[in-house]
Amino acid sequence: MERGRLILIIVGITILLVAIVVAIAVPVSLNNKSKRDSDLARQYMREVPLIDGHNDLPWQLVIYEDNDLSRIDLNQRPTFNVTHTDIPRLREGLVGAQFWAAYTYCTSQYKDAVVHAIAQIDVIKRMVQEYPEVFEFVTTAQGIRDAFENGKIASLIGVEGGHNIDNSFAVLRAFYDLGTRYMTITHSCNTPWADNWKEDFEPEDQHNGLSEFGKDVIREMNRLGMLVDLSHVSVDTMNDALDVTEAPVIFSHTSAYALCNHYRNAPDSVLRRVKENKGIVMVNFYTLYINCPPNNVTADPSYATLAQVADHMDHIKEVCGWECVGFGSDYDGIDTAPEGLEDASTFPALVTELIQRQWTEEEIKGALGNNFLRVFEEAEQVSRDLKANGMKPKVATLPRDEPDEANNVCRTYMYGTSFY
Repeated sequence: MERGRLILIIVGITILLVAIVVAIAVPVSLNNKSKRDSDLARQYMREVPLIDGHNDLPWQLVIYEDNDLSRIDLNQRPTFNVTHTDIPRLREGLVGAQFWAAYTYCTSQYKDAVVHAIAQIDVIKRMVQEYPEVFEFVTTAQGIRDAFENGKIASLIGVEGGHNIDNSFAVLRAFYDLGTRYMTITHSCNTPWADNWKEDFEPEDQHNGLSEFGKDVIREMNRLGMLVDLSHVSVDTMNDALDVTEAPVIFSHTSAYALCNHYRNAPDSVLRRVKENKGIVMVNFYTLYINCPPNNVTADPSYATLAQVADHMDHIKEVCGWECVGFGSDYDGIDTAPEGLEDASTFPALVTELIQRQWTEEEIKGALGNNFLRVFEEAEQVSRDLKANGMKPKVATLPRDEPDEANNVCRTYMYGTSFY
């Protein structure tokens, strides 16, 4: 009897000791794995540039500092506003290339949008020149690679909103000559030739997508080698652009409608077409575009998590293919960012999450930058081919009465030698 009790005690002690060892060992093992994954993420990011498709820091500069760079030092965290971006955080986030947005309000349309857009292009270029040890202004896919090899953050310009060209192919070409390498076809307003995303829930049926002039804008962008950005446009505009373009398109900061039914996101029907087009969807971090129905029926749209952003990347990968996925944070253009992705320093955490979701090295390096570089190089090749085949610059103009006289009170029109 005593011997039996002793055996039971020994067995109990053994089980307890095993439980203690497991309780200690499992978290240590998980922590070790997490560290290995984090280290691997950083390794990948040192081998391939993380290309972020959209950052609105230039808008913060004009709103709070009137584009006067002497008032700020980007080597420190800006004090003029709660921002997501500065040089230390870009470096900590291992950002390899950044598209800086040249954005202007829709209210400038038909008035002085061109002036404001050029001012934003100017402040981006001056910002890059102010910190030559950090930034390098580039305009090509190879330029991104070269800057990355030199330890610089490749800096590119995307003009946000087709209203900024003021219905002028001449302005579009001038923007390209100034270094613009994508244009978002609309912002949150229609142009006289393209419908924005609000048409999908507040329809005015102005164009049902792109007008004929709008289709010519896409063709001219193809000829120039300027990327067609379909963030902010209506689904009809997405489809019309995909019908017309000869080059791959981008969504510089857009997420998946199937996971969050906000009209700024891309539906699966469009994602499947982007796969055929061999374009790219660079996932937006804005909480309102990440955490909403149908997958989050009771969700608070002012709150989202890093894991939910990864869910969007997973979904786009599933529907559009891993070659279709990219990063498009929209930092400093959003007022709420996901937990875990609070600012530009946090990109490695998202890459670590993808590793933990069993994304392969090729898939992760694709999302980091290789997918975008492929798209950019293809657009460059389409431009060369179109020019070699004799395509000439577009010179069409819109009639004076489009969209209406009330919106044209700030304009003059020239026909021959007469001004009206």
